[in-house]
Amino acid sequence: MCGIVGYVGPREATEVVVGGLRRLEYRGYDSAGIAIDDGRELQLRRSVGKLANLAAQLREQPTHGSFGIGHTRWATHGGVTEANAHPHRDASGSIVVIQNGIVENYLELKHALAARGHAFQSQTDTEVIALLLGDHYAACGSLEQAMRLTLAELRGGNAIVAMSHHEPGRLVAARLGNAGGMVIGLGEGETFVASDVPAILDYTQRMLFIEDRELAVLTPAGAQVSKLDGTPVRRQPATVPWDPVAAAKGDFKHFMQKEIFEQPRALTDALRGRIDLEGGAVLLDELRLADGDLWRLGRVYAVACGTAWHAALIGKYMIETLAKLRVDVDYGSEFRYRQPLLGDDTLLLAITQSGETVDTLAAMEEARAQGVKSAAIVNAVGSQAARLADAGALYLHAGPEIGVASTKAFTSMLVVEYLLALRLAQARGALRPDAIRTHVQALVELPGKVARVLEQQAIYHELAERYHRAGDALFLGRQVSYPIALEGALKLKEISYIHAEGYPAGEMKHGPIALIDEDMPVVCVAVRDAIYEKMLSNIEQVKARGGHVIAIASEGDAQIRAKADYVIEVPETLPLLTPVLTSIPMQLIAYQFALRRGADVDQPRNLAKSVTVE
Repeated sequence: MCGIVGYVGPREATEVVVGGLRRLEYRGYDSAGIAIDDGRELQLRRSVGKLANLAAQLREQPTHGSFGIGHTRWATHGGVTEANAHPHRDASGSIVVIQNGIVENYLELKHALAARGHAFQSQTDTEVIALLLGDHYAACGSLEQAMRLTLAELRGGNAIVAMSHHEPGRLVAARLGNAGGMVIGLGEGETFVASDVPAILDYTQRMLFIEDRELAVLTPAGAQVSKLDGTPVRRQPATVPWDPVAAAKGDFKHFMQKEIFEQPRALTDALRGRIDLEGGAVLLDELRLADGDLWRLGRVYAVACGTAWHAALIGKYMIETLAKLRVDVDYGSEFRYRQPLLGDDTLLLAITQSGETVDTLAAMEEARAQGVKSAAIVNAVGSQAARLADAGALYLHAGPEIGVASTKAFTSMLVVEYLLALRLAQARGALRPDAIRTHVQALVELPGKVARVLEQQAIYHELAERYHRAGDALFLGRQVSYPIALEGALKLKEISYIHAEGYPAGEMKHGPIALIDEDMPVVCVAVRDAIYEKMLSNIEQVKARGGHVIAIASEGDAQIRAKADYVIEVPETLPLLTPVLTSIPMQLIAYQFALRRGADVDQPRNLAKSVTVE
């Protein structure tokens, strides 16, 4: 949930930058820092903890100058220390960098830089960017060109801002993928950059939103935007009203749409401070159970409602496969009334976005009454579920989710469940560090792969145009993809009001096949996995009965293309992480269908964001 603010103009940059960071405090962070240039030197101030600590340091060691950058960090690589706080310097000390995102090939680049004689002052992946930038700047003498050359070496999703003491009055900002937003504010004789609109809305309403693979050079006169290959980008600035709701939406039409596109950043935030790629370990400090406690567990009881219940079903596959620990899944509304038998070797795992879902809270109370500890996977900080979780609250760090239909909270739940499964496997000796490192690397690459799925948009408009009048839809999946079929059906029902059912594809002949005709769209999750051939057979059965198949498949799958009416491709990843990728098309199908049908996307009829009464 890192925050970025930059300024170039006639004002004192410190005041603008720190003030902007304060307006981004809602995003969460564990350290902060700024870099300000006064023309004589580049002044760097960093501190651990809240902005109040940085402000105290600035009172003792004030900074002055008319251009600068600032950052609030939520740790990803490296612990919470001043050395790991942003901004980071290059080897010469004359260039500083701030970044949101994860450098997927961090270890590869770090080893290459070390081989060239670079010494590292931090444990962060951002320092890799700073050192690369410094090397390229030394060779070409242009911060803009050095940024282009650096970005060509990076893999992942990154939002980056850099400044050089040798180029006063100039900032260079760039965005790769969807690690987080980047907006440029255009004032009179001054220019701003931030990761979110509220940071700079007090100064200007004229905004330019920077897209994937774009670079901007900021001066007091404005901003020049171009593609990474140097092609100029002509874009008219948008006028953002002085309205907190409109400002929060940015350039998106609905909160649901915004939250769908925030998922690469949300997943990155879910990983922050919880992975050690070099050591091959998962760090869940919030989990208040020692290795011995985790080793003695005989069962996890996952309890949830709605979309969170679908996440729990997927979590069962993750924990049982990786940690070799039995998991039972139940609806909170059923669990509380059936006198469940919980043994002393049981952990209750409550999964809830709001932390206030009444039935899930009742399940946690029942566990407490039976002397069983509860852990919570929850988004809302300080919620009742977080307070009841005597085994610890594992926060999603997804940020506020306004749309009633859950999107980024759902995929963040899956990532946190995967981390929990790895932490259990680590404690129980089910996976060695080298194996955990493979899983952690796959998690690091996941936000970038989600961003690739989000690049495909035209097909959803086409599907909505063709099928928005459908009265029914069927969603099929097998194994870990079955809960995604359930989630896809729920999303379509929730916001488009089309009746939809999710089924395990192997059960299709036990009833649902009778519904299939030439008017029914059937969405099939058919990625290349251990039961891929079975899904191909199910698709053929649907086609034989005149059904229209919309397949969610692995990239480059020619067999699926030959059988399905429409194909939505997702990148390949580890099998238990595929639900994160295959859930994105489900969200976009529901969103575009609802939009085409004229439904209220953010506030569908009869539904509430949090069910706090029975």
